[in-house]
Amino acid sequence: MKALVTYYSETGNTKKLAQAIYDGLTINKEIKPVQEVENTEGYDIIFYGFPVQAHSVPPKAMNFIERLPRGQKTAFFSTHGSLRGGMLPKQAFEHALSLAINANVLGHFGCRGQVKAALLEALIKKPEHKAWAEEASSASGHPDEHDLADGKIFAAEIIAKMK
Repeated sequence: MKALVTYYSETGNTKKLAQAIYDGLTINKEIKPVQEVENTEGYDIIFYGFPVQAHSVPPKAMNFIERLPRGQKTAFFSTHGSLRGGMLPKQAFEHALSLAINANVLGHFGCRGQVKAALLEALIKKPEHKAWAEEASSASGHPDEHDLADGKIFAAEIIAKMK
């Protein structure tokens, strides 16, 4: 069995989580940023990660999802400023599913990631974004060791589903 762990990351949060997922796999595996992925053939499973932006998949990450081959077993992972299990990360996952019309999505894992200070400063001044910006400010230091350990467990659980 062969796995590809690939990701789109702007701040390094999603890259850290990708590394944890990669480390949690005990099969033949590769890891690389999505911009370095030239071909997705030959992988039994593709783990693809992205940061949640505006409760959605960022535009730079959409193209890869849309091009997943028919039937490709895939698992998504994401980082976000919201609390785990919150509505906004769930909306991003739903968006990813709607883009992955050809893929066989086996699951998704999300954890908190530290949000850029400049973004928080800008959003906290806007009444419609203030509550989220306050929530996201508590994501400082994430993904932390517990988030990364959970990412490793997620990787193992996806592989177990495949067997």
